[in-house]
Amino acid sequence: MSAPAISANEEGPPSLAAPTMLARKQQLVRDVIWDAATGLFAEKGFDETTVDDIAQAAGVSRRSFFRYFSSKSDLMAQGIVSYGTALTDAIAACPQTCSLAEVFRQVVLQVAQRSAAHPRTRKIMQIVARYPAASEAQLSRMAELQQRVAVAFARRCGKDSEGDLTASVLAALTLSVLGVTFRSWFEQGQEDISVTADRVFATVERLICAM
Repeated sequence: MSAPAISANEEGPPSLAAPTMLARKQQLVRDVIWDAATGLFAEKGFDETTVDDIAQAAGVSRRSFFRYFSSKSDLMAQGIVSYGTALTDAIAACPQTCSLAEVFRQVVLQVAQRSAAHPRTRKIMQIVARYPAASEAQLSRMAELQQRVAVAFARRCGKDSEGDLTASVLAALTLSVLGVTFRSWFEQGQEDISVTADRVFATVERLICAM
């Protein structure tokens, strides 16, 4: 699954702790570098683009690039980090009156809709589909992502995340349903991702009922 294009400054509900001025500035620079890189990856190719190319396009020095990212692959994984923040914020923002099933559905729909609305999303999915190295860079952070989401669900349940089966299952299901939704939406060239998500939900429900 390719990570949707979510920036911590642009998408998802606000974080529970307000970022400091320095943190906001650092995130802004990361976003500038990230945008420049994805543009180059789409036009020139992930394998062909160098760190120097990215730094020049972003208007920063090579030294500044390495202050924020350790490599081109580390930069490509930026989407996973922002994606994780969007997911955990969405879980925390759901009303306490919602059941876990309702939280799961709301989180999937909210994150899918906000990601699809960003013009960067399809571009990133194209890059990941074309370049194995870009896909591997994202996959390298998936275990970390699933753990973050599981912790958020466990916190929602008021439990310790360590060994909480419900939270682990919800995290895996949320990421799987979002992954299928994004792939179907992208491959079929659909406009409204909520329609795709509803179809995936219906399929999951049919499978569960048939067990």
